[in-house]
Amino acid sequence: MSRDESPLVERMHQHSRTVFGEMSALATRLGAVNLGQGFPDQDGPEVLRDVAIAAIRDGRGNQYPPAHGLPELRRSIADHQWRFYGLRLDWETDVVVTTGASEAIAATLLALVTTGDEVVMFDPAFDLYQADVALAGAASVSVALASPDLRPDLTALAAAITPRTRLILINSPHNPTGIVFTRAELEGIARIAVDHDLLVLADEAYEHLWFDDFRHIPIATLPGMWERTVTIGSGGKSFSFTGWKVGWATGPAYLIDAVKVVRQHLSFVSSGPFQWAIASGLQLPDAYFDDFRHDLARQRDLLALGLRNLGMRVLTPQGTYFISTDVTPLGFESGAQFCEWIPDNAGVVAIPMSALSDHHDADSFVRWAFCKRPETLRVALERLTAVLPRR
Repeated sequence: MSRDESPLVERMHQHSRTVFGEMSALATRLGAVNLGQGFPDQDGPEVLRDVAIAAIRDGRGNQYPPAHGLPELRRSIADHQWRFYGLRLDWETDVVVTTGASEAIAATLLALVTTGDEVVMFDPAFDLYQADVALAGAASVSVALASPDLRPDLTALAAAITPRTRLILINSPHNPTGIVFTRAELEGIARIAVDHDLLVLADEAYEHLWFDDFRHIPIATLPGMWERTVTIGSGGKSFSFTGWKVGWATGPAYLIDAVKVVRQHLSFVSSGPFQWAIASGLQLPDAYFDDFRHDLARQRDLLALGLRNLGMRVLTPQGTYFISTDVTPLGFESGAQFCEWIPDNAGVVAIPMSALSDHHDADSFVRWAFCKRPETLRVALERLTAVLPRR
């Protein structure tokens, strides 16, 4: 093989770059405000940091934890699913701890789909999904969220199902659009899954990040869905410690057993001291989750108002960290053109929705992360305000 040729396998060529890493690197290089990548710019609860530090100091977290997660954390996850959703889990068989939600997603897809299978998902979507489907040797089938408000199109979803379809991948609260699927939308997805005897991978990493009356509903709670659904959770997203990389997958034992087989050959184990901390976090009182959500809603409103005042069409998010805006009213041809222009001219970074989509309907949209301190958001808005009227 020539040294000029990439040794990367063909199926991964289109996934060799990720817009999140590229835009974060650009923000660092330019000293720009990074509203692209979805991580908070302040830490989560001090009490959880203290638990992690204590686990290091007293030696509980410094060696390999049990292969499928600390029993204390797996019990806390099972208790959490009962407390918030009425799902009764056996912590020993129905829960596996992973290196972040990302590994949980990868392990699930690698365990459950293979060459010749199709995985159907709504579009735009987190770019990890298609990369992991490709790693499994399967094919991604994207179904565009319906314009103008980017909602699930159940007719299009049903039409995308073929004899090769093995699994439907859903994400609610939804990254990148910020929508939260309604009960009616979830029931429609459930009917399709049951009618075609399909598995479902439900990425619910943002489960506690819903606003107003748009309460998150796990699809596994719907009739006929527990036995066919793997649900993904994230300690990083729920407690603002994204660098700790503690996630999990829950579901019926026969599916979680399959996920365990693959996951143990990926990272084997990880996050020893942080597993103790997340176990404590899941036991925090309801007031923590309520306050966290309300604080984020205020940050959402601050950024949404500012972007709307700049002349963008704003889709007010119902959940997640993210605001979607149509920037074509500002005179830009696309979200990609806008996101190429603002780092150098405004000192702000955002993500073009087209980087997360196979469909042109998303080309005019930009994704903004509002999980930043109010002063960070105000600086970004001031910088944008200073240059956009001159365009």
